[in-house]
Amino acid sequence: MTGVPEVTGVPAATDPPAAADGAVPPQGPPAPGDESSTGGAGGKKKWVRWARRSALGLVLALLLPTLAAEIALRVNYTGDPSDGTHTRNRDAIWLGHAWVDGRKSDVDVTALARRIKGTGIRDLYVHSGPLEHDGTLPESDYPKAAWLIESVHRELPGVRVQAWLGDKLATETPDGLRLRPAATRTAIVASTRQILAAGFEGAHFDLEPLHSGDADYLDLLDRLHEVTQAHHALLSVAAHQIDPLPAFHSFWGTLTNHPKWWSQAYFGQVARRVDQIAVMSYDTMQPLQSVYGGYVAQQTSLALEVTPDSTGLLMGLPFFHENRFGHRGAAETVPAAVRGVRLGLSRTDAHRTNFGVALYVDFAATEADWTAYREDWVH
Repeated sequence: MTGVPEVTGVPAATDPPAAADGAVPPQGPPAPGDESSTGGAGGKKKWVRWARRSALGLVLALLLPTLAAEIALRVNYTGDPSDGTHTRNRDAIWLGHAWVDGRKSDVDVTALARRIKGTGIRDLYVHSGPLEHDGTLPESDYPKAAWLIESVHRELPGVRVQAWLGDKLATETPDGLRLRPAATRTAIVASTRQILAAGFEGAHFDLEPLHSGDADYLDLLDRLHEVTQAHHALLSVAAHQIDPLPAFHSFWGTLTNHPKWWSQAYFGQVARRVDQIAVMSYDTMQPLQSVYGGYVAQQTSLALEVTPDSTGLLMGLPFFHENRFGHRGAAETVPAAVRGVRLGLSRTDAHRTNFGVALYVDFAATEADWTAYREDWVH
């Protein structure tokens, strides 16, 4: 819901030491233009051939593993989901800020109720922030919360309204919220008490980019869960995707300074501390529906393996349409995502009941998205 450091200098070249027996020690490829050491034009040709072979080797070293991974994901998309792998009536949807800032009216609530009735949606994650960088939350951010909660309870009995809170973390840029200071975590806990006092039935957190292994986040979740349990409310989080290959977040972080994924072990640590965990299984960099669906199937299996039965696991569905780096709208579709979810569920824990999908996001959804959700998942 996202450099390569500048090279400041190059060590001066030195003459290679002479070998003990007087032989010339091995040297690297000749420098371009150094005709005295390469035999003139012939030497230049040799250098060009060496450079081309090296470039080709590098390209193949990068492309072959990627191609193998894409083929594996395509294979992962094959087969038939098990019967009964449909909604467990534990689905959710992310709703935009307009629902609590005065832009929506009773007419909109009635239309939302008509849209949701007969589906598996039980939780509404309503954007009520963002948090300030110090963890505080101005009450002016959600002036119509009481109206929305009352209206939803009237129109949609049994559907819960959770406050969706988040902020950009200063993990990759200087600007943003920092979880390390204890004062910031204490302020977030106070903000959670504040929104629960306003009538919300849960707190849903989306803090990004959150790096795998962040111990301060785990400490925050422990403290938040004490508060939500005392208020008989839910604690839920939006979670990063899980490493598609072991330790892939470390490799990607070294390459791009943006780890993106969590380790499966860290995902499990987070899942054990909350009531619901919703995987943001979109923005996957996949080029085709088939490989995207295979990727979602893999993510579903990985998440199921480490999420306790007591925690509700939800897989995100892309109810938005963009074309940018990391997301191709024609590939990341609701039908492909739902099929991937069903395949992963079928292979890993077909009878799990504390499971659902989460729709992101209401204001970008099309009729086709809603139809696919109803026909392919609600069934």
